[in-house]
Amino acid sequence: MTDVPSRARAVVIGGGITGTSVAYHLALAGWRDTVLLEKADLTSGSTCHAAGLVTQFNPSPTMMRFRRYSIELYRQLGIFETVGSLRFASSREQFLEQQRGVSRARAIGLDVDLVSSDDAAKLMPAISQDSLFGAVWVPGDGALDPHTATFALARAAGQLGVKVLTDTRVTGIELSSNGAIQAVQTQRGRIEAEVVVIACGIWAPQVAAMAGAFVVSTPVDHQHAALQAVEGAELPQIMPCFRDPDNLIYGKAEAGGVVLGGYELNPNARWIDGVPWEHAGTSVTPDERRFEPLLQGAARRFPFISEAGVIKLVCHPDAMTPDANPLLGPVPGVHGLFMAAGLSLNGFGGAGGIGKSLTELITAGESELDLHAYRPWRFGPVHRDHRYVAELAKEAYRYYYFLRYPYDADEWGRPRRTSALHHRMQDLGAVFGAKHGWERPEHFEPGRPWRRAGADQRRFGWTRPPWFGLQAEEHRAFRERVGIIDMTSFGKIELNGSGALPLLERVAGKVRNGSGWSPVPDM
Repeated sequence: MTDVPSRARAVVIGGGITGTSVAYHLALAGWRDTVLLEKADLTSGSTCHAAGLVTQFNPSPTMMRFRRYSIELYRQLGIFETVGSLRFASSREQFLEQQRGVSRARAIGLDVDLVSSDDAAKLMPAISQDSLFGAVWVPGDGALDPHTATFALARAAGQLGVKVLTDTRVTGIELSSNGAIQAVQTQRGRIEAEVVVIACGIWAPQVAAMAGAFVVSTPVDHQHAALQAVEGAELPQIMPCFRDPDNLIYGKAEAGGVVLGGYELNPNARWIDGVPWEHAGTSVTPDERRFEPLLQGAARRFPFISEAGVIKLVCHPDAMTPDANPLLGPVPGVHGLFMAAGLSLNGFGGAGGIGKSLTELITAGESELDLHAYRPWRFGPVHRDHRYVAELAKEAYRYYYFLRYPYDADEWGRPRRTSALHHRMQDLGAVFGAKHGWERPEHFEPGRPWRRAGADQRRFGWTRPPWFGLQAEEHRAFRERVGIIDMTSFGKIELNGSGALPLLERVAGKVRNGSGWSPVPDM
C-alpha cells in the first residue's frame, strides 16, 4: 500500500469518474503534486452502477460542451465506443422542445440532426413508430464501461505524477487562522495542501461540513435493469444508444438484450441527513413496483421488451440538487476549497468537461465556459432543512425526463415560507409560485379562489397562457394608477460599520446635501 505523503499541492477527494477527471486535468495543467483519495476502491459509489451512456444533447449549452469534450477525452484514452444516439419525441410537445434544443446545439457546433419517424426507424429497426413524431440523431454519441473508463483516467493521472490512494478515508479538513485550506486528515495520516477538491458524490455534504462549508445535495434512488435477449429480436451491439423522455427511459444494446434505465415519477430519497461511510460499491434493495412503469414505457417503444426477462434490477442512490444542476466551483468563505459534486446524473457525460473547467478555475482563476448556473453557493439558509431539500431533489428527479414547461412551478415541499401579506394576497385570488422557498404571486385571478401554481402549462402547451390578459391588466394598473409589490422574497444585504452610509450613498446613485437629495456627479 502506497504511503500517504505529508504534503501535496492539491488533494482531490473521491475516486469516481469526476474525481479522477479532476486529478488528471490538474496534472495535465502542471499540478503533478496532486493526491487523489478514495475511502474504498475506485468507482465505489454511483460510478460503479452507471449504465455507461454518454450523449451530448442537453438543454444547457454549457453541459453540451462538457459532454462534447468528455467524448473527445474518452476517445483519446481508447475507452469509447461510438454508436450514435437517438432521442425520441413520443409527443408533439416533446418534438417542439427538441426543435428548440437542436437549434441551441447547432449554435455551439454540435453535430446533431432532427430526423423523421421513418428515418429513426431506419437507424433503429427494433422500434415501434407508434406515437413517434421524430427524434434527435447525434452520430458522435456512444457508450463505455464505467469501470474501464474510471481506471483508465486514474492510470493516466498516475502516469503524470498523481498519487492515487484507495482505502483512505478523509476524517477532517484543517483550516488556517484566516479560513484557508491547510491540511486534510485521513485515517492513514495528515496531508498538508493548499487546494482541496470535493468530488465524492453522495458524501460531499458530509466532507464539506468538515471545512464548515454547506452543500445542498440529496441521494435519490436511481434504477436500471439488464434485460435478456428475445429470440428473433436480438439487438445488434452497434445499435445506437437511445433516450425516450416521454416514456421516461434510456438504454443501450448489450449481449443481444438491452440495459434499460429511466426516471421514475415517484422517486425515493434516502440518507437525507448523511450517507453511511461504509456504503461503497454495493447497490441498495431495488423496487420492482417503481420500475414497472418504466418497463411499460419501454415496451411501447420496443414491443419485444414485453417478452424479455429481467436478468438483474439494480438500485443505487445518486446525488441530486434541487435544480438538477451540478455544484461546480470555489466554495465561498474557505479559500482553496473547490466543489465538483451534486452531479445530478451528469457523471460520465459531464466528467471530462467538469474536470477541465474546474482545473481552469483552480490554476488560472477563470474558466473558458460560463459556470454561473453551477456555482455551489446558489442555495441559501432555507435549504439547510434536509426534508425540504429532499422534496426539491425528488421533484427535480421526477422532471429529469418528464417534460417540464418554462411557466411550471415547483409543487413539492410547499408552502415553506410565507410573507406577512400572504393571507391578504390569498383573499385577492393569488396564484402562487415558489422562489427560494417563498410563496409569491405569479398573477391574480380576481373572483376565483387562490391556488398554488404547479404544472399549469401542461394544460395549454406552447400557446399563449390563459392568464396573459390578466397580467397585462396588472401591468396597466401599475403604470397608470398605483400598486404594491411585496418584496419579502427578494434578497437583502445588511451593511454595518462606519463606512456603511457612504457606500450606500454611492451605490444608490444619489447623495444627500443640505437641501435634500441630488444625483451623484460624474466621476
